[in-house]
Amino acid sequence: MGSWRDQILREFTPQVARLTLVADPDGLLLEEGVLEGIRERGFELIPFEDHVAFRYAYESKFRSRWDRGEETDLVVVLRSPSSDLDALPYDLLQAGRKLSFSLSDLFPNLSYPVVAALDRADLDALFDAQLRHAPGQLGDNATKDFILRHVFDIAPELIKEPQGLLRVLLRRHYRGQRIPAILDERLIQMLRQNGRFEDWPLEAIIPDGQAFFAFLQERWPVFLDQFAAQMLGEKCKVREVEAHYALSTPHLPFDHPDVRIYLDNLFFEGLLQPVPHKQSQMLAKTWVAYGIEVSSEENRRRRMEGLLDALEKTIPTVEVRHGEWLQFAYRWAELVALELEPDTILPEGYRARLQALRSRIDSALTDWVMKRYGSLINLPPTPPVMLHHIPRFLARSLGDDRRSKIAFLLVDGLALDQWIVLREVLSEQDSSLRFRENAVFAWIPTITSVSRQAAFAGKPPIFFPASIHTTDKEPALWTQFWVDQGLNANEVAYAKGLGEGDLDKVSELISRPKLRVVGLVIDKVDQILHGMALGAAGMHNQVRLWTKQGFLRDLLGILHTKGFQAYLASDHGNVEAQGVGRPAEGAVADVRGERVRVYSDYRLRAQIKERFPQSLEWPPIGLPEDYLALIAPYRTAFVREGETIVGHGGISVEELIVPFVQIERQNR
Repeated sequence: MGSWRDQILREFTPQVARLTLVADPDGLLLEEGVLEGIRERGFELIPFEDHVAFRYAYESKFRSRWDRGEETDLVVVLRSPSSDLDALPYDLLQAGRKLSFSLSDLFPNLSYPVVAALDRADLDALFDAQLRHAPGQLGDNATKDFILRHVFDIAPELIKEPQGLLRVLLRRHYRGQRIPAILDERLIQMLRQNGRFEDWPLEAIIPDGQAFFAFLQERWPVFLDQFAAQMLGEKCKVREVEAHYALSTPHLPFDHPDVRIYLDNLFFEGLLQPVPHKQSQMLAKTWVAYGIEVSSEENRRRRMEGLLDALEKTIPTVEVRHGEWLQFAYRWAELVALELEPDTILPEGYRARLQALRSRIDSALTDWVMKRYGSLINLPPTPPVMLHHIPRFLARSLGDDRRSKIAFLLVDGLALDQWIVLREVLSEQDSSLRFRENAVFAWIPTITSVSRQAAFAGKPPIFFPASIHTTDKEPALWTQFWVDQGLNANEVAYAKGLGEGDLDKVSELISRPKLRVVGLVIDKVDQILHGMALGAAGMHNQVRLWTKQGFLRDLLGILHTKGFQAYLASDHGNVEAQGVGRPAEGAVADVRGERVRVYSDYRLRAQIKERFPQSLEWPPIGLPEDYLALIAPYRTAFVREGETIVGHGGISVEELIVPFVQIERQNR
């Protein structure tokens, strides 16, 4: 029968009807692979969510073309049951054919509420398991058990030893695997029933990767004491640790093969930190060496070597889902941050490997973006995948609790590797801060007026063509988004130009009694970026120095004191690039950036490309039809030949994949 997607895609034959109306209550058409399949068949898709925004896109992009006699295949998706299709505007109902898809049709024998909680990426494994095992009609718990076993490879009844549970949790949290809360609850229930993990903090470490790695970090020194004592032939003496997670036995089986296989990567990628030990010289000659603090130079060398080895083997291919690039970007950012630390002296062999790796990554990302980027725009906002998903995600986090408040901090121009630097300094300044780290895709071209504006508007740039060359409309777009979500205008605030000495202004702003949502633009990093003459290393140094001045720490302190949930993101990153010459187009380019030029005429863009044949003519994906970007080739810039700059606008991991972090404060 093929995949579950085949059952949907077979309904989309080009030129059958120029308009197709789809009832899609479970968001199946918004799954990445389905979106790509629909686009490959020549269809264009618009979700029917905001009536005004939909009508603008429908009239300007499709109705006008039909009136000119052009043929297109348009799909309008309504996230409601099929009965709601009749509520669509009359002109759509007259012109379109109707379709309906739901999870209950694909998985008729499984509990609908349980299946509906799954990430759509997990439906492949579930559909295959359904075909292979042909389960009869299953209730809620039986469906949960079936999914745990066949989708996530977790058989709770077989987890009887610590290494078994650690193996399951390491596989899950290292890969950032998302498992619905109802399945976590079922797993915890079954583990508690067998009585073998009564003293484990299961409710914390099973659903929460951060809590799990903190748990491992806490137990690692205890394991080292036992390991050292065994080597010395002494009776095991275990140090007392200030434990956040009480555990009756101090020993975790880090040396078990199923656990040990993960440990080196956990330390290399910064998920665990090396610790000092009185027997460090002896332990440094064993397999636990990567978890021992010896010297900053040696620890850095080990991490760089380990990250280089891992990254060279795991560059994502053109066929992968977006999540693999987001995870890869964090590992790459850790390596870049190590490379650019102030006192790092790289051996020549490392430099050659890094340069070759950069070239491979740039090529792989460009290929992937050309094939799959367009499918990201309409993905569901939980979790957010692109910047314009963030406001809708925040709206869901805000919920119906009138006491909840959210602050969205957008650090203009902050690359993911610079976030690593910023995070390190913040942790040193305030040990109570906790970071729930994710990443999202910026908009292409990766410039402020496109990407930052989308982050505050909560919609693609095609919906704000009049302001796409400026950011002046951001406050109105931000407020309008939240008014559309049911808030009053006086419950929403926005401020920009922050970064130095603005705390009184922010404190006054967030003290408004009715305020529930605030958007804050911190543009200090962008100012550093546009004045940077010392390359990527200079950027890291300046970001570190600015963070040490304490503005961000103090801002977070004010927000947390006032009861705000704080989320931090960036609109685009930046990259060091070499000049290849300036296009001689005079004043006819709408945007004359260093990494991108934007034109409103196809012929003019084509003329400039002739001079720079390696440059990329970016299609207006999610952009106004006359917003035509020409992107500079890999890590090059449209500046004087041979000149080195730090810029943005192009397609690289550093520019395109940006941090999205919830910053919490742990109660002491």
